[in-house]
Amino acid sequence: MSIIDSALMQIRQLHPYSPGKPVEELERELGIGNAIKLASNENPLGCSPLASQALQAAGDSIALYPDANAFYLKQRLAQKLGIGENQITIGNGSNDVLDLVARSFLSEGAETVFSEYAFLLYALVTQACGATGRSAAARDFDSEMPCGHDLDAMRALISERTRIVFIANPNNPTGTWLDADDLLAFIDSVPGHVAVVVDEAYFEYVELEGYPDCLQWLSRFPNLIVTRTFSKIYGLAGLRIGYAVSSPELCELFNRVRQPFNGNSLALAAACAALDDEDFVARSREWNRRGLELMHDRFDEHGIEYLPSAGNFVTARFGDDSRAIHQKLMERGIIVRPVANYGLPEFLRISVGTEEQLERLFEALGEML
Repeated sequence: MSIIDSALMQIRQLHPYSPGKPVEELERELGIGNAIKLASNENPLGCSPLASQALQAAGDSIALYPDANAFYLKQRLAQKLGIGENQITIGNGSNDVLDLVARSFLSEGAETVFSEYAFLLYALVTQACGATGRSAAARDFDSEMPCGHDLDAMRALISERTRIVFIANPNNPTGTWLDADDLLAFIDSVPGHVAVVVDEAYFEYVELEGYPDCLQWLSRFPNLIVTRTFSKIYGLAGLRIGYAVSSPELCELFNRVRQPFNGNSLALAAACAALDDEDFVARSREWNRRGLELMHDRFDEHGIEYLPSAGNFVTARFGDDSRAIHQKLMERGIIVRPVANYGLPEFLRISVGTEEQLERLFEALGEML
């Protein structure tokens, strides 16, 4: 077998991540206008005005390479989060830093552990490294946290071959979450040869009592890695900028694996400015709270079940009609996210949109149902 054939065998086993359909693509396919996207958990308020201004100013320097060490962004994050600059790894979105972690620890024969309905990227980066992913059964649909992480089931899968445990808190696509006591006890039980990655992409949206800030535990657990992003509440999804926080020793390891210039100049400038705009973050969080309440009320009116969510989306159960409803919504220029590829074929994930967008969504659902 040639090296090309060998590579093709491995690569063809990978199932590429399937992103939400872009608005432009749907409008082009259907010959329509004014489509809306409620599929990718983007901030419906856009991005910070301060970030927009920073983008304009940074535009004059795009002929130059960006700061490969992201000095100013690391400085701002360290000040804001109360951590050391030598604990921060910058990535091209948090997906990039998750991939960095995988490439740092995984090889053939190694294993990772994640929950049944967890973010698909965990399985993808595992497989891309030639390792084996082990999926722990999630909580039952009738449990207090339906489809949420079952930490006991995850712990039972950890072995001598395990190198990473991935935990999303809140989880995508379910929106479910873990409280501080349960998560702390779990991390404390994980052996030292296993890295625990807590993916906090939706951290800034959460306002629940007992929800943990895992950065506070880094000094206690040298095997803990926390990932966050500017794509969600900060509204910078199109610029792709995220980061990991870990011990200085792990950070130094990741920077050996990291590609140079994996944070572009525009993203670095916008992210720095976004961190300063606390008013925008507060407004985004307030609207998300109201948007979730509106969605819950409307789903209740229609008798539609939904999973509890601490993020900026709701995953609702449409049963056997979910595929047809998804298609009919797209024909009306409304993009939502089917999650059959997560093992949830009866559900659709719907992002919190503007009030106008949500009214349009529920008007369409009302006519269908």
